[in-house]
Amino acid sequence: MNDTTTRKGDLARSEARWTQAYAAAAVPGLSVTNRSGIEIKPLYTPSDWSGERYGKALGFPGEFPYTRGIYASMHRGRSWTQRQLVGLGVPEDYNARLREILAHGATAISLIPCNSVFRGYDADEVDAELLGTCGTVVNTVEDMERALEGVPLERISCALNDPSPFTLHAMLLAVAKRRGIDWSRITGTSNQSDCISHYVANHMFFRIALQGARRILVDHVVFANREVPRWNPLSVVGQHMQQAGATPAEAMAYTIASALQYAEDCIARGMDPDEFLPRFTFFFDISISFFEEVAKFRAGRRVWARLARERLGARDPRAWRFKFHAQTSGVDLTRQQPLNNIARVTAQAIAGIFGGLQSMHTDAYDEVFSTPTAEAARIAVATQNILREEARLTDVIDPLGGSYYVESLTDEMERRIDALIAEVDAAGGMYAAVEQGIVQHRIGESARRFQEAVESGRQQIVGVNAYRLEDEEVTAAPLEYPDRNRIDAQLATLAEFKSRRQKAIVDEALGELGRAAASGGNLYAGVVDAIGVGATHGEVCGRLRRELGFGQPLTAV
Repeated sequence: MNDTTTRKGDLARSEARWTQAYAAAAVPGLSVTNRSGIEIKPLYTPSDWSGERYGKALGFPGEFPYTRGIYASMHRGRSWTQRQLVGLGVPEDYNARLREILAHGATAISLIPCNSVFRGYDADEVDAELLGTCGTVVNTVEDMERALEGVPLERISCALNDPSPFTLHAMLLAVAKRRGIDWSRITGTSNQSDCISHYVANHMFFRIALQGARRILVDHVVFANREVPRWNPLSVVGQHMQQAGATPAEAMAYTIASALQYAEDCIARGMDPDEFLPRFTFFFDISISFFEEVAKFRAGRRVWARLARERLGARDPRAWRFKFHAQTSGVDLTRQQPLNNIARVTAQAIAGIFGGLQSMHTDAYDEVFSTPTAEAARIAVATQNILREEARLTDVIDPLGGSYYVESLTDEMERRIDALIAEVDAAGGMYAAVEQGIVQHRIGESARRFQEAVESGRQQIVGVNAYRLEDEEVTAAPLEYPDRNRIDAQLATLAEFKSRRQKAIVDEALGELGRAAASGGNLYAGVVDAIGVGATHGEVCGRLRRELGFGQPLTAV
């Protein structure tokens, strides 16, 4: 009998003794499952995951299969980008808040437009009471110019929450042109370009019928790869689905399935995956389920690398990288005892860092009530600074790698993700699965199960169904509506902008956009041209809606 056999025998006997002692002390019948429905054992040992699989399952950071990270040095060499979402009031309000957040440590910018913009309308087409309460009113290139005043576009990355037809990006390009900045120097992401996620879980964001949005997205990818080579034209969004109730495993699976669909659409258009896949990015929610989220990200990297190489045929390792932004989960925030949300956000941020993200937004504790106050936004930024500078979470790459629990959970998450992707493939791809309601039904069932767990007390939430304070009342911070005088001034500015344009040139550009919709020309190139000569956001959306159809919810029963 060799030493290895002896050690295995000793380990088995020790595990058997512990199992007996645990059974005697544990709560009878206790079963623990995570949000993805995976049963969690009380202890993990070498029998659950063996280091013999290290080379195949883990490897090293920056090398296939990228389980431990997509770059060799990860956060040890370059920290994640601190990209706080900002959106309120009018362009001048946004600019003031943006400068403040950059001064407190944010390293990139993100623009959240007003809900009227998300819905595809100009400010003068909606009730003025609604303007600027959830985002910034940006309808014209001059609005974008004021919002980004003093921001060096050639040196700072910009994320635009900009659904199809990507008018905000067209405005950004127009501002760059006015400043004499070559488009090849512009970096950032079209952060709401994933139309599938909108139809599944975010009905406010779509403006155009699904098939039309599908076409515009590919046109946007084609245009950006040719004209704005450092721009990421696609951000595939798992956040919407997880916020709507998808489990972490489902959110990851459906995000990757969407990315496969978009990639196959681009390949059908004649594009080379080695050219466009390096500009694909992903956007995820980070829930409070700490280890599950870490495993979700590690498994997602591994699945995407394999599928990009084997299914999509990419040969360049840059095309296998799973680059993602993550945001701490707004649905985990509570109106009860809202200061507790700082602890929740901190735990979620650590999970994202240990999961190997490239960019992060940390929620402010008061986002559950309204657009964050300036103080709460500063705390959210400071949370990331403390975790990096004081807690020193970047000292070691993938510090949970090799944990029997984390590796076993990563493997199980990978199996779940693969099974869900196979279900989508069997339905004919992600568009078909969404049109049939398969994805919506699964997400709805997961949301129902979680809510039942909360209502029954099986899932405890501090301040909501556990550790409540006697006679506690939920007190909301007063919503700070934008100054009505500033909104009136914004409406006057829009009217003045429209009155001094060369209307004939604008009409011709919008006409060309309509003809491109009918002829098969690149629609996004037409959007850029129209915005550049003075068309407004609402005019562009309205013209394409007329040509391609109005977006309607795809519901499931």
